[in-house]
Amino acid sequence: MKKYIIYIGILVIGLILGWLFFGGSSTNEETHNHSEEIVINEMWICSMHPQIMLPESGDCPICGMDLIPAETGSESLDSDQFKMTENAMALANIETSIVGSSNVKGNAIKLTGKIMENEEANAVQVSYFSGRIERLNVNFTGEKVSKGQLLATIYSPELFAAQQELLTAAALKESQPALYKAVRNKLKLWKLSESQINDIETSGKVQENFPVYATVSGTVSGKLVEQGDYIKQGQPLLRIANLNTVWANFDVYENQINLFKIGQEVLITTNANPNMEFKAKVSFIDPVLNSNTRTVILRAVLDNKTHVFKPGMFVVGKIKGIKSGKEEALIIPSTAVLWTGKRSVVYVKTNPNEPVFEMREVTLGNKLGENYEVISGLSSGDEIVTNGTFTVDAAAQLQGKKSMMNKEGGKTTTGHEGHTGMKSMNTTNISFGIRGNCSMCKTTIEKAVNSINGVASANWDVDKKKIDISFDETKTNEIAIHEAIAASGYDTEKINGDLSAYKKLPECCKYDHSMEMSQLVKE
Repeated sequence: MKKYIIYIGILVIGLILGWLFFGGSSTNEETHNHSEEIVINEMWICSMHPQIMLPESGDCPICGMDLIPAETGSESLDSDQFKMTENAMALANIETSIVGSSNVKGNAIKLTGKIMENEEANAVQVSYFSGRIERLNVNFTGEKVSKGQLLATIYSPELFAAQQELLTAAALKESQPALYKAVRNKLKLWKLSESQINDIETSGKVQENFPVYATVSGTVSGKLVEQGDYIKQGQPLLRIANLNTVWANFDVYENQINLFKIGQEVLITTNANPNMEFKAKVSFIDPVLNSNTRTVILRAVLDNKTHVFKPGMFVVGKIKGIKSGKEEALIIPSTAVLWTGKRSVVYVKTNPNEPVFEMREVTLGNKLGENYEVISGLSSGDEIVTNGTFTVDAAAQLQGKKSMMNKEGGKTTTGHEGHTGMKSMNTTNISFGIRGNCSMCKTTIEKAVNSINGVASANWDVDKKKIDISFDETKTNEIAIHEAIAASGYDTEKINGDLSAYKKLPECCKYDHSMEMSQLVKE
């Protein structure tokens, strides 16, 4: 019996000591608080849409996939920095590059342009007397003519009367030589040759119809009259272009003007001969800026004896050896830059070992090929996002950090406020193809998009024929954007351009409808 009493006493003492050392109630309280801390700090993201960041687990409001826990450790970041998961980085194909100095002499600038007739070699064939066109020997535009070729036959009442005056004066030339000379000179003013005048005088017969001969050789670029028309003295009949030389006119932006000078070599390619390069030199830079497009015309004269170049053909010119204001400059790819109004921003990776980023405003200089010169905002050695920039910007917006549309930061959008899912996420980024040719097209297209309420930014790439747009989906939608572009006259991937608006576009903006959009748009 004493043995049992001893065992019970030991057990009671052990329970008392355990309670004193560990305290059952405090253990439960600490466990509960730790769980609360985990719930408060943990965020959940979608592996396919890293811009989705919710405070609790569940399904992605875009694709329905299960959300995964986001990486922690943001408590050590600065106020303007944010972190993405390695998984999200890989799925969004986000790439970064180190900013470095580049010798700007080795850079080349691409310009888009159009082949035009050489106005210096063009001629207008006119009639030197009034009358009716009895026969027109030129049937269509594009027909080739040679100097001295018969172009038309004209019946002219005043020329008929002048011939009668010649025959009368010829009979009196001995007694009135001044009158005879004056009548002959009158016929010469109407471009009748000495032999024609002599034939009339010798035959004594008045001709009813007179021929009009070509004064130059070339290609008929404009047929201005039809057979049977009545014409006045000096009225144009035909425009004749000499296409042995042509002009290549390129658009140069205002901030690029100082990079070019007369005599620079231009390497020119065409869609018709993409594997051939043609060399020419800059022969003219327009001294007047086009106030609508903010561009000037840069011109090169091309030898065209083989008729490779056709007026109206679109061309690309590459000018190498461009010199900036300084020998060395910081160069970044154009894919790294986001534009909003007057601001240009990039995203800098601040930790070389972890995907930590922050937004940085930059001041850009000239565009050199597919790159931009950086005037301020970055230093050599900085690591910036060069692919997937829109995705990184979306992550910054959702975490309340400085972003393209949130200059000061401090406003977080999770996409889960008020249990409305994606309706709370205002910013949407889209990219699609648009037909177009030149900088004037770029101005018109971007103006049409930016006129829509809710559009934050729009940038149409002339070379790739693609536009990148950021907009607030609570204020507008993708179809409305396509419709606005189409209303300005341009075809998009979804809607054909308005024909009446297209007809009002400048000639250089009228694009090739024969190419499929999939062939036109370049990645």
